[in-house]
Amino acid sequence: MPTKTAALPRVLTRVIVAAAAAFVLWLLLAIQFFANPPQVSPHRTDAIVVLGGLSRERLPVAQDLQKALDIPVLVVSTTGLSGNLEGDALCRESQGDPDLLCFRPEPLNTRGEADAVAGLAAKYGWKSITVVTSDYHVMRAGTLMHQCVAADVQMVGSEPDMTAGAWLDRFVVETGGLLDVWMQPECDSGR
Repeated sequence: MPTKTAALPRVLTRVIVAAAAAFVLWLLLAIQFFANPPQVSPHRTDAIVVLGGLSRERLPVAQDLQKALDIPVLVVSTTGLSGNLEGDALCRESQGDPDLLCFRPEPLNTRGEADAVAGLAAKYGWKSITVVTSDYHVMRAGTLMHQCVAADVQMVGSEPDMTAGAWLDRFVVETGGLLDVWMQPECDSGR
């Protein structure tokens, strides 16, 4: 007759196996959603928007696309934070350039950027926009943009240069952020 103490290791083993399987499944989904997000073949739009953060990585992608696709307006999110030095500097140095719009989101996050971009699209009558952000951020930022912006939105990811540990950190942050925007839509009346 088995004792209760013999059943404990079996239960513990099952819990550990289930937790490991759940972790592997989450990791595979995170890699697909955040390291290999769906990519579009960019086409000409009314404006191209660079989201704040990692502007050293994102801004050149946006500028290259703007030039290659003859997109008339570059829109840059300014933050005043260390990860956005290049974007903030461009906005300071190019004041008065009619082909450059700069904005500071309120609040200073992706939700604030989506609200601000929605307002700019409405103000300028844009029918389509391209939004550039890091690959890991395409799903969450794209969800917010589609919730808020009435214009057609195409998301373009730039490739970050990160360590495996930094990717794992981004996977955790973006998973939580994506769940948040799915459960608490931002401006779901925008579309």
